[in-house]
Amino acid sequence: MPSERRKGTCGHLPLNVRSKAGRMKSVNLGRMIRLAGEVFSARTDPDQLDVDEAVIERLQSLHPATLSEHVEGDGPVVWILLIPTTRETMDLFFDHKIGERELLDRTHPGEHVDALYLCSALVLPEFRGKGLAQQVSLAAIRAIRRDHAIRWLYVWPFSEGGDVLAKRIAEVVGLKLYVRKNPRVSTESA
Repeated sequence: MPSERRKGTCGHLPLNVRSKAGRMKSVNLGRMIRLAGEVFSARTDPDQLDVDEAVIERLQSLHPATLSEHVEGDGPVVWILLIPTTRETMDLFFDHKIGERELLDRTHPGEHVDALYLCSALVLPEFRGKGLAQQVSLAAIRAIRRDHAIRWLYVWPFSEGGDVLAKRIAEVVGLKLYVRKNPRVSTESA
C-alpha cells in the first residue's frame, strides 16, 4: 500500500498501524483503537485475540488480506480481521476447547486451510450503514479465496450488527455461516 493515503481507499492494513515507533498521527486511528477497546475485552478475556504487533505480523504471514481497512480523511474508518484456518480448528473453537488466541496459534503459513474465521469488523459510528464493512470484507475474502479453497465461514459475533454483517457476507460468497453463540448478542441461526 502506498504511504500516501487518499480519501476512500481500501487496502490491507499496514504493519505499522499499531507500531509505537512509526505510529501515524491520525484522529481516526485513535478512535478506532478506542472503539476496539470498547467492543472487545481482549485484554481481560482469555478467549479473545488481543491484536498487537506480533499478532499483526503473524496474521500477515498467513495472508496479506487477513487485515484490511477503509480510509477516509486522516485515517482508517473500517478495520476487518479474518483468520484462515482449518475445519478441524473451527470445530475445536465451536466445542469451546480453544479460543481465538489458540485458533491463530494452530494456523501456520503455507498449510492447507479450508475455513475462514470472520474475527472482527470495526466501523466508526458515522460510517456505519454505508456498506463499507461488507465491501472491505468481501474484497479480503475474495483475495484469500484466490489462494485457498475456503469451504466454511464462521463467526463469534460481539454485536447484532456484526451478526447481520456476517450473514450478509455468507450469502454473497455462497457459503454456509457457522455462528458461535455469544451470550452478549441476540442472534438467530444462519
